[in-house]
This record gives sequence, structure tokens and C-alpha cells, in this order.
Amino acid sequence: MKILLATSELHPYSKTGGLGDMVAALAKYLAKRGHQVGVVTPLYRGIREAFPDIKRFDWVFAFPLGSEFVRGGVWTTRPHPNLTVYFVDQPRFFDRDGMYQGANGDFDDNANRYFFFCKSVVNLARHLPLQPEIVHLHDWQTGMVPLLIRHQAEAAGWANRPHHCFTIHNLAYQGGFDAGAFALANLPPAYFTPASSEFYGGLNFLKAGIVAADQVTTVSPTYATEIGTQEFGCGLEVVLGELRHPVKGILNGVDYEEWNTDRNPRLIAPYDVRRLSGKRANKLALQKQLGLAVNAETPLFVNVSRLVEQKGADLLLEAIPMLIERDIQFALLGKGHPEIEEGFAALAEAYPGKVAVTIGYDHALAHRMEAGGDVFVMPSRFEPCGLNQLYSLRYGTLPIVRATGGLADSVTDARDDAAKVDGIKFREPSVPALHKALLKALAVYQDPSALRVLRHNGMVADFGWEHAAKEYEAFYRELKSRPLLK
Repeated sequence: MKILLATSELHPYSKTGGLGDMVAALAKYLAKRGHQVGVVTPLYRGIREAFPDIKRFDWVFAFPLGSEFVRGGVWTTRPHPNLTVYFVDQPRFFDRDGMYQGANGDFDDNANRYFFFCKSVVNLARHLPLQPEIVHLHDWQTGMVPLLIRHQAEAAGWANRPHHCFTIHNLAYQGGFDAGAFALANLPPAYFTPASSEFYGGLNFLKAGIVAADQVTTVSPTYATEIGTQEFGCGLEVVLGELRHPVKGILNGVDYEEWNTDRNPRLIAPYDVRRLSGKRANKLALQKQLGLAVNAETPLFVNVSRLVEQKGADLLLEAIPMLIERDIQFALLGKGHPEIEEGFAALAEAYPGKVAVTIGYDHALAHRMEAGGDVFVMPSRFEPCGLNQLYSLRYGTLPIVRATGGLADSVTDARDDAAKVDGIKFREPSVPALHKALLKALAVYQDPSALRVLRHNGMVADFGWEHAAKEYEAFYRELKSRPLLK
């Protein structure tokens, strides 16, 4: 098949979270399976300098954005056989210090920026020699693409337009703007109604993608069910419930060529399920690097996350002090709400040698924390899929997760299957429930035979992208067989 993916983030070129990892891995493994794959993503500041193999492509964009006319270009690279990445180059929109935000919050012109990106995706989908059969769109930044494709199919003679699907990676981020932003679409007013992109008087990119796509998907089966409820629907549960085809949930995979313990240059020592001595060496090195007391016997709890309420960072900030007087250590890597950052920084200051906090994101350090930690804590209030729990399983680091979304789908608790247990789940998003789960993990750590069983089960569990790519491949074939929606 010929498949074009569009995303606002693509690892290793750009990343703020799991979106960039997921699309990069999906594209790579689809290409490995022999499909012709293209990925469209913005050319953010620093990408060309960091990746000198990127070359200018003979392609020029010129689009109206409301009353303005904006030009842009394309750069390309081929990181794998059968895979081409197309970088949309518009310096005014993408050559900035941040991807979505500056020092003062979201960029004021994000509607302009991602309308231009959406129009670029449609232009490439229509005119590239690739001529994709499937256009796969990811998150709100691509949400206007299905509307634009449908309009061109109906009004501009694109009779053989491709089937398109739209994946929700996090329903909480919707790309909402005031009604005036719709003028940037240069579409007829009929596309700005409650049945289309209008949402409580404003423009909603995510809703536009949901209602106009041939199929909506999300990144785990449980999250696909959850977003149809008032608790998790973020105001769009009715819209999702009225779709012609129910939301399809496909669990993300892990790129084990990237996230592995036996041939990983970011780790101090290799290890695997049969020889765990290397995990001990990584733990000692991590303790030393982070300024923790170096002691292989002290249980080390770790967290790598955005420090926001969705991730349960506030719960963790309250729960860790309840445990820290015991003989444990805690290490955190992340950034987010300033007050949560300050709270964790104060905790590190209060418990030197026992608590280490790194504000920011460091990809290599994330690998070392997964390898050096004994327990990974992931107390998300909701989690569309989650990747760190999957990394933790392969790295032999016991995951504690709240039973929601992809966390519920990927971690096996003793109550799920005592023979295949590989982690600990808790259900109530509260400090007492999290504290109880932390104590359970501590008890497992202090029982070497139990810890050995959970580590073994986690490390042999297979969440590789080979499986997920096959599932997407089957889904694309089924989607392609459907009559095109009007």
C-alpha cells in the first residue's frame, strides 16, 4: 500500500511526548513490511542543523490563509528503505524556540501555523507521485485535513481522493480557537456548523478531524471505550457516540530497536532476562549520576513524565513524602506546571541523597532511569496509551499504574492473571490509593522470588511494533475497501 502519515512531531527530529515516538515507529515498521510510506511534519528550528542529510525538495507551497497569501517549501530525507519524510518549511511559522509554546504560553498564531500545515499535507497528498491510498492523521494539529480533502473532492474535482483516518492521541488537547479563525480555512460557511468544525461558538480542530474522517482511531482499546463517557470525553463524548463507525482502539507498540537493554549505547552495562547483573550496574551508575546514596539494595522508585495533573504528578508529589522516611529513593525527570516543578525541587532539597529531581527532558537519561530504577510510578488520571510502562516492562522495572486507558491494557496485575503478573494497578486516582500501591511495590521488592517472577514476566512480554503494524495494516486494508463517504 501507499500510505501518507501527517504529524506535528516525529522522533528523532521533534518531540514533546509519545506522539513523536508512535508515528516514527509506525512509519518505520510499515516501511519494513514493504509499504511505501511518507510522513509529513513541520521543519522546526534546529532540525536541519542536527540532521544534515535533510535535503531541499523541489516543491513550493502557496496558499491563502484568510486574506493573506503564504508561501513555503519542503525538505526531505529517507531514514529507512520505503520511507520518506517531508518537512514543511515556513520559517515564520516553524522557526521558533518552541513547537507550540513560547515563554508566555501557547503561540497566539497557532491556528495560522497549523492551518498552513494542514493545507500543506493536503497538497502533498493530492500531488505527490506517491499518490497515497491512505492518509493517516495524528492529533488536533492535523484535524482540518479531512475537511479540506472532502472539500477538494466535492468542489475541485479530486475524484480519486484517498481514504483517511484520524488518530486521537489525547482528547484533552483539541486545538480550540475563536470563531474568527475559521476564515483561515478559506472554506464555505457550511463547514463551520455544529455538525462540523464549530464547537460552542468556536473553531475546534480536533472535532473537525473526528467528524470528517472516514474512521477515527485511538491508541488503546480501553481509551477508545473511555472517551465515549462523560468522565473521559472532554465534552466530545456525544460527537464520538454519533459516528458512523465506532472509534477503533489499537494499542501502541514499542520500537525494541530503540528501547532495549542488551545493545543500547545509552546504558552503562547490557543485561537481559537471563542475566540481570547489568541492571545492578546501571542502578549504581544512575545513583552516582543523580547524587543519590550509592547502594544497590535500596529500592529506587523512578518517574519520567510531564508534570501535569493528567499524569497524576500532583498525587505523586503528595504520596512520595509518605514513603520517603523508609529506606527508599526516588528520582524524577520531567517538566510541566511550575508549581509542581517547584514542589518536587523542594522535595529534593529536603531529602538530599534520597530524592533526585531533574527538570526538563533528556532522552539518554530517560533510558538510564528505566534501566536503573526498580519501580516505575505512573499514576495517570487518564492515559490514552502510555509508553513508559511498556519500556519499564522490557527494562525489568516494576510498573505501578492507574488502571486506565492503555495502562489497563498493557500491565497485568495479580488480580488480572496471577501467572502472568508483571506490575501493580490501582483504580482510584487518589493519594491513599497510590500510597497503598507504592507499599505493595515495596513489599514485592523485599521478596526476591516475587520480584524475580514479575521482572521475568515483564521482560518477556512482547509489545513490539511488529504486532501493532500488522494490526494497522489490516485496518488500512479494511478501510480501503469501504465506499468513500460524502
